[in-house]
Amino acid sequence: MALRPLKDRVIIKRLDNERTTASGIVIPESAAEKPDQGEVIAVGPGRTADNGTAIPMEVKVGDKVLFSKYTGQTVKVDGEDLLVVHEDEILAIVE
Repeated sequence: MALRPLKDRVIIKRLDNERTTASGIVIPESAAEKPDQGEVIAVGPGRTADNGTAIPMEVKVGDKVLFSKYTGQTVKVDGEDLLVVHEDEILAIVE
């Protein structure tokens, strides 16, 4: 199944957090926090302003982004958890 986001929505694949600290301590999966960084895998066409003009999206497929841990809607596609968020819920693009 493929997803095509609508309006200003973005589909993000979460990037795994490090499971080992700098000092070598292994963090069990049950104690690990949800990652707050991911890669954009699909982008909607953008919003439309009140006057009818298109507002282009600032993120593009392949961008690494930061977002709040509890934002968006998680969906499972082909056994993989993906996150669907509005573009304004993305905090930053990692360069």
